[in-house]
Amino acid sequence: MSSAPTADRNPTQKSVEEPVSQWTGRKRHSDSKMHRNKDSAFTRAKGNRNPSLSSAMDSGLTWGRRGSSSSQGSASEREGEPESLPFVVGNCPDMCPARERAERERLRDLAVFERFYGNPRKTSSSLAVKKFCRTISSVHVHASDIRPLPVLQDTLAHLFNLLESSDQPFEVVHEFVFDRTRSIRQDLSMQNISGYEAVDMYEQMVMFHIKSHHKLLQRENVSTSSMHYLNLEQLKKSLKTLYDLYDVNRSSGFVSKHEAEFYSFHVLLHLGSNCQATGESLATWFWRLEPHLLKSKDLSFVRSVLRYFRINNFKQFFCMVAERASHLQLCLLEPLFNEVRAQALSSINHCGYKLHPYPLSHLAKLLMMKESDMESFCNLCGLETITDETGKKFLPTKQNSFNFPKGGHPMYNFERLWRGEFWLL
Repeated sequence: MSSAPTADRNPTQKSVEEPVSQWTGRKRHSDSKMHRNKDSAFTRAKGNRNPSLSSAMDSGLTWGRRGSSSSQGSASEREGEPESLPFVVGNCPDMCPARERAERERLRDLAVFERFYGNPRKTSSSLAVKKFCRTISSVHVHASDIRPLPVLQDTLAHLFNLLESSDQPFEVVHEFVFDRTRSIRQDLSMQNISGYEAVDMYEQMVMFHIKSHHKLLQRENVSTSSMHYLNLEQLKKSLKTLYDLYDVNRSSGFVSKHEAEFYSFHVLLHLGSNCQATGESLATWFWRLEPHLLKSKDLSFVRSVLRYFRINNFKQFFCMVAERASHLQLCLLEPLFNEVRAQALSSINHCGYKLHPYPLSHLAKLLMMKESDMESFCNLCGLETITDETGKKFLPTKQNSFNFPKGGHPMYNFERLWRGEFWLL
């Protein structure tokens, strides 16, 4: 994935690969209130702007300071970011700064979605979107290169519209949206925007990464495996920042109605033999949660799923998932289904009564698969099936050839995953 041209390295150059965890503390410096109050300068719903902030934006680059004595997180806890690193209030009116557009036209560095009538050397303010830049020098940052909140919101809507309307292959669209949403997170971080508008945007970007996680798994091959890994990495980083934003906004009285569901994603990323999250144990993580989150239906659901998975109660696991999982939760759970199914087959094969083969139709219903897929999955696990004189298929038990399937096996569909509009955000 290419990145935008960067300034020459110098001692003041800072790594801004991700929105840093400047929201780790429970309280923020009073200067950040201009971003998180509901009458924020950027809040279009009320149609007003803070006069002092407006004049600061109009006059050019405006600097603030990250961190304060009231912030509980140290500099090292914020991914090595010095507390003196300034933040800027941007005034770029377009999805891509004019200076970057001109440079990328000159270098023919335009994605297929940014080309004006397909011309690789021509774009427009309605097509070009600012690229993610891994390193940014505070010396060379201009307010005209940073997009304010309303522009970032419009840019995000433009990117997600491409997911619905583009006729390009999903991998091509994903690579473009993946890079440009990182740039949006970077601009949010550089301006220290942490209000409820930022919460909404981060929730949408987490949804994008979760749904991409599901789609990339469905077509995983050599060309998409690295995309899947990078997407999962950004999902975890986006969730971490979102949780920090939840904490910040809770102190000002705003609580997202989706908060509990998004906290449940952390648990689902810990499930399975190849869990996709690291850090503190789940027991410690649960202990640190707010009481209202622990009592929510989403956290109650994932705790039950976690319990049934660990004790290998596959029947209750699938019943619970089918009955109560949201679409996003299903997207994260699906990679776990084959692991649970293999454990179920192992139990039935080794514990079943030898003289009574297990009906394949019943097993398919129990594990929520098509019967034809059930037979294929049994074969994948090294088990043979038999057919009686009426054409019904059975799984003979006590077979010594059972083995847990390795990577690269097909993802057998779970019917509920295909209901509704996939990219409806």
